[in-house]
Formats: sequence, structure tokens, C-alpha cells
Amino acid sequence: MDYIDAKFLLTAVKPSQYPDTLIPEVAFVGRSNVGKSSLINCLTNRTKLARTSSTPGKTATINFYDIAGSYRLVDLPGYGYAKVAKAELERWSKMIETYLSDRFNLVQVIQLVDARHKPTKDDITMMGWIRHFGFTPVVVATKLDKLKKSQIEANLTQIYETLQLDDDCILLPFSSETKEGREEVAEVIDLVCSRFNPDQGDILNK
Repeated sequence: MDYIDAKFLLTAVKPSQYPDTLIPEVAFVGRSNVGKSSLINCLTNRTKLARTSSTPGKTATINFYDIAGSYRLVDLPGYGYAKVAKAELERWSKMIETYLSDRFNLVQVIQLVDARHKPTKDDITMMGWIRHFGFTPVVVATKLDKLKKSQIEANLTQIYETLQLDDDCILLPFSSETKEGREEVAEVIDLVCSRFNPDQGDILNK
């Protein structure tokens, strides 16, 4: 996938604000501050395309990024931040669910988890949503550079087992700092986007 011509497209909170469904979209989901913006910046070879924040829970919108007019990367609101009001959390949850269930051109949901920690109940719930909506699980374990080499295998095994992944699923270790895993994530995106058929709605996993 050519990430050279990448730009921020628009922000939305409801379907009427979404862009057209003529090209495939890949959505990133994960806990607040797990590194979704950093992943998008790494994939696109930009430093500030997607805004990163040290304040968890700040992204409360769906952000669409255009990739050479052929693909879109979609940053969904982060979940699992306890300091956000219950009503706000429910609004975010509904926003995410609406996008995942109704978006015709959504070809893949990629879940991000922090490689340093065991997936949380929220992560497990999100994985259940991903399966419910018919997508083959693809998980990116971020912040790999924060681990000692001796910790990596055990931590990835813990993620694999906690999210009940199997041979049909994909688990990709990743670091935005070292760019380890960048090409592997890009290859998955290339594959799923290449299978999108706008005429028939032939989405990879549905």
C-alpha cells in the first residue's frame, strides 16, 4: 500500500457525517492511549497526521484518513478510560457499535492491545464485538519496544490465550518507535482492501 499520499479526511460522530462508501476502510480499535494514532502515523510515515495525546480518553470522535484516494484508515474512539462520565462512555460505545454494524465498506477491524499487559475485560468485550460482526480477529500488540526481549514471547502468549485466538487469527507485535511490525500490518491492510468489491459488497469476512 502506498502511504505517501495520506491526509486527514474528516471527523464524524454519526453516520450522516461519514464519507462515501466507494472505497474500503480499515478501522482501528483499542483502549485509550494504546497507540492507535501512533500506528497510523507510523504506517503513513508521518509524525503528525494523527494527533497523539498523553491524555487518555481525549479522542471522542471517529477520524477518517484518506490514503491515496484508494483506502481509508479509521481511528475509532478509545475505550476503557474510567475517568470519563458514564453517559459519555455510553455515547462512545454506541458510536463505535453503529459504525461497526452498519458500515458497508468496512473490510477489517484491527484491535490494538498493549503488549506490556494482559488484555482487559474491555479488550475481551471488544474482541467479542469483532467476532459478532463477522470479522476474522487481527490484533496488533503495541509498545513492543517497552518490553525486554526475554518478556516478549510470554506476553504475546498471554494476549493470544486471553483473547482466545487461534490459527485463523492474526497477532502482530508492533512498535511505533522502532517500526517493528510496520510492514506486516501494512500487508494485512493491503490484503483486505484488495478484496473489497463495491458493486457486490464482497467484504472479506462477511
